[in-house]
Amino acid sequence: MDPVILSRWQFAATTIFHFFFVPVTLGLSVFLAILETKYVTSGDEIYKKMVKFWGKIFLINFAIGVVTGIVQEFHFGLNWSEYARFMGDIFGAPLAIEGLMAFFLESTFIGVWIFGWDKLSKGAHAAVAWMVAIGSNLSSLWILIANSFMQNPVGYAIRNGRAEMTDFGALVSNPNVWHQFPHVVTAGITTAGFIIMAFSAWHLLRDQSENNEFFKRSFKWAAVFALVGSILVGSIGHAQGQFLAKSQPLKIAAMEGHWETEAPASFSVIAIVNQEKQENTFDVKVPKFLSLMLFNNLTSEFKGLIDLQAEEVAKYGPGDYIPPVTLSYWSSRTMIGLGLLMVLLAGLAVWWSWKDRLTDLKWFLKIMIPAGLFPTIAITAGWLIAETGRWPWIVHGLQKIEDAVSPAITPGSIVFSLVAFVVLYTVLGVVGVALMLKYGKSDPAISEGKGE
Repeated sequence: MDPVILSRWQFAATTIFHFFFVPVTLGLSVFLAILETKYVTSGDEIYKKMVKFWGKIFLINFAIGVVTGIVQEFHFGLNWSEYARFMGDIFGAPLAIEGLMAFFLESTFIGVWIFGWDKLSKGAHAAVAWMVAIGSNLSSLWILIANSFMQNPVGYAIRNGRAEMTDFGALVSNPNVWHQFPHVVTAGITTAGFIIMAFSAWHLLRDQSENNEFFKRSFKWAAVFALVGSILVGSIGHAQGQFLAKSQPLKIAAMEGHWETEAPASFSVIAIVNQEKQENTFDVKVPKFLSLMLFNNLTSEFKGLIDLQAEEVAKYGPGDYIPPVTLSYWSSRTMIGLGLLMVLLAGLAVWWSWKDRLTDLKWFLKIMIPAGLFPTIAITAGWLIAETGRWPWIVHGLQKIEDAVSPAITPGSIVFSLVAFVVLYTVLGVVGVALMLKYGKSDPAISEGKGE
């Protein structure tokens, strides 16, 4: 019944659920804009049909994402008022810009996009689709600018016990966000591609000949989209890991279960982590590979968690500065393993769809249906690393988690709201998934010519 732990559980539950839907919105907004541009340039009506059909999945995710996202802002004032007091001057600016610029841009043009099919020219309507895509991804940029300050504080001064912004340009140009933002965007692209392939695979397995061309073409475009996204998200993630090795080495060391300083450093393939004893009781390693991954050479030293902990104690005073190693270690392997698998599956999907062999490969189509969940699982694992890997800080080096919680909040009130949120979000999740399944499995003809 510790208010800090309860508040963490509540924020984790609502944030993870919220982000189930965000990447789909980010990626699908771009995918739909590309398809509509193809419709304008080619005049082929099948692309208009595809935009309307897959647009329903986008709108469902957008609606649930908005509803669940608003709740998080109440957490800052209710459960984390000390964080809001400490960070309000910095955190408030990007969130205000996100709401007043990016979200209003996105939501306004979504309305025009939905109702403007018969009122705008083809080119104007396609331009609206691109404005929706830009607005969606700009929203994520400003939120990530705020989050990146928590990971890598820049452009601030501590005055009267508060972090106050001194350089807005430094906040926007924070190197952390320019690794994080492309990673999130490409993860959204990958997610959208795999979800469309999953639904298309389901339809192709049913062998509805009248819709085969529609779903073959949807699968082909989504496969290319997913392959580009999965390659880019891995490449950008690798660059982000190299940046974090310098800015948050404890996070990377926890991800790798790396206890002892090594030069060169070995990469742990699979291990049984014992955080209490600060060792891995079982460990399969590749010599020198961690140095290669983090520093592009086979000789560099990488400090272990034990030495990094000692450095943090010397810098910040007594305390436990080692993140949850088991969680970070297995989350990273889940993320990386699924990332490599998605590159393989997307590559095969591109090859076989362009060879027009999909309907002959029933086993592959069956694999691609559950594969629609792979990006969401990988993204969730990645965010667990990002947020728990800076333990014990809520703002890295500036404010600890236990100092950020509201001082007067009672355990009973948190338990009540936590249970209420879990029940509400479970209902929302069931409704959202049911709607996506309903429209994703429906006949494309129901969307034709209706602007729905």
